[in-house]
Amino acid sequence: MRSGGGSVVSVLEVGGTHVTAACVDIGTRRLRSGRSFREPLDGDGSAEEILSALVRCAARLSGGSAGPWAVALPGPFDYERGIGRYEGVGKFDALRGFDLRAALTASLPGATAVSFWNDADAFVLGEWWAGAARGHRSVAGITLGTGVGSCFLRGGRILRHGPGVPPDGRLHTLRYAGRPIEETVSRRALRRAYARATGASPPDVREIARRARQGDRAAAGVFAAAFTALGRVLGPPLSAFEPTVLVVGGAIAGAWDLVAEPLRAGLTEADPALDRRIVITPAHRPAQAPLLGAAYLARSHTPAQEERDPG
Repeated sequence: MRSGGGSVVSVLEVGGTHVTAACVDIGTRRLRSGRSFREPLDGDGSAEEILSALVRCAARLSGGSAGPWAVALPGPFDYERGIGRYEGVGKFDALRGFDLRAALTASLPGATAVSFWNDADAFVLGEWWAGAARGHRSVAGITLGTGVGSCFLRGGRILRHGPGVPPDGRLHTLRYAGRPIEETVSRRALRRAYARATGASPPDVREIARRARQGDRAAAGVFAAAFTALGRVLGPPLSAFEPTVLVVGGAIAGAWDLVAEPLRAGLTEADPALDRRIVITPAHRPAQAPLLGAAYLARSHTPAQEERDPG
């Protein structure tokens, strides 16, 4: 299928509460017709219920199902084989051992291939290809939500090892104050910190952010402490990796006015030169980047192309 002089890839982005479908025009680096479609999804549902939500959302793409499909979703997942590896992560447990590639190939009419990609990788690739990191050779990106996702790029290649690159390229493997960083920076961590500070049942992060903007000192303190800590943890890897841009996305990055200053402060504590050497920016296309990146990966990338950092 061709559109606007470029190939089109149909994409599903799968989150814990939703699935989004779109057709990406590779030639224009845009969503076809500028549209995406979203359906609710229960990450605690059965494999059949999750599959049904994906197929239902995919069916909303008029004429978009023939040809290759790319699926962006969080790990742990065997992306090469298309099989879930979830266990005790709070969502998608029903997909553990489930052959999602076979199920989608059988359920998406006209699908010629179905590839799977990590959602954080897809997000950062999307911002490098068509967003905030476009034109940069060395890129670090993080996503802030139920956890901390990350991806490190050099020349458009995903790096899993090398100077400054955390194990397997995943920032969540690092620790802060003796605990995994996600115990300090994540949706559940922010809510837990607010509950400790107030003694009240914690609202969701969006409400904590609203209260911080209205002068709630406990809410503001939760954001300040969490993202200063993230900057301290992220500083040494960035100093060694030497990207020219750090792109921040994910649901919590929507509170950029509360995230940016403490993040910069933590990075500066770790390395005073970082703020001068690196552009620190929120995503320019936060909703579309994972869709764009998954399509880019499906068209031009294979797991074999991921490599150690050549410097």
